[in-house]
Amino acid sequence: MVSRNLVICDQEVRYAAALAEVFMKAKELALGVQVCNSVEQTVKLQEESPVDILLIGSSYPVEDRKKIKAGNVFVLAQSENAAHETNEKLINKYQSGEAIMGAVIEQCTQSGEPERFFLRTAKKQNVRIIGIFSPVHRSKKTGYALKLGKELARTYNVLYLNLEVYGGIGGHFPDAGQTVADALYYSRQEKKHLRAALAGMVKHMGPLDYLLPMRMSEDLKAVEIEEWTEFVEQIAEQSIYEVLILDIDEGIRGVYELLRMCTEIHVAVIKEEVAQAKLFQFEEELHLMGYDDVKQKMVKKELEG
Repeated sequence: MVSRNLVICDQEVRYAAALAEVFMKAKELALGVQVCNSVEQTVKLQEESPVDILLIGSSYPVEDRKKIKAGNVFVLAQSENAAHETNEKLINKYQSGEAIMGAVIEQCTQSGEPERFFLRTAKKQNVRIIGIFSPVHRSKKTGYALKLGKELARTYNVLYLNLEVYGGIGGHFPDAGQTVADALYYSRQEKKHLRAALAGMVKHMGPLDYLLPMRMSEDLKAVEIEEWTEFVEQIAEQSIYEVLILDIDEGIRGVYELLRMCTEIHVAVIKEEVAQAKLFQFEEELHLMGYDDVKQKMVKKELEG
């Protein structure tokens, strides 16, 4: 159900259309998004239905912008003084669409009734948490995890989280954007609004939503296991995601506890003598340390080395 109407009004038609696509890809948001290229067109639109959120280019004169009545007005500006004479909120036009969306969501949710910006989620009885793990390097488990995520995302709302020490930004993932570290920081500070933060952070790989891996390995190693488990639980409880895919590295503190909270664990293995020996050692360690329940959740996935 659409709760709010968002209108993007800008003379750069391609820019407005691209920005609209960013908002429409955000599965969490209960927004109807429309694009206009003139103030007159936007005024006519508001006569048909209220404009709750307006993003308008600073190239339109202030007096023209005042003709549009909207609950929240954001000026897409190239200079810092573009909205100096008004009460409009200023947003840098030439930053990433995700950054613009994040700023809009943050300011709108702070103004009250944040739940109206998000799709209502039915109480989820069982969120599927799939851990992807391997004691063997070179197992191609990240490629497997992303492929699995895309397949599941055709049917379910799926979020992929890369929790590797070296996640490979610039490889599977783009260079720019907020990372798991940003989402984790936000969950520590504003636990009630993690859902809003996620909506502005996630990127898309086809039907699959994902967060970029952490950029600094030491940051990942410093996170306590209690923080990881609470972070995953918050996402499972607050978001629309029905499936979480955790691409897990042995460098995480308390890695076995994180594996324990998964509903299933896909272990990537390759047919190689040394690799098989490492897998045997891993299974023996699970038993010796009292994690037989983790071992029982394991599903071995043989991949080409």
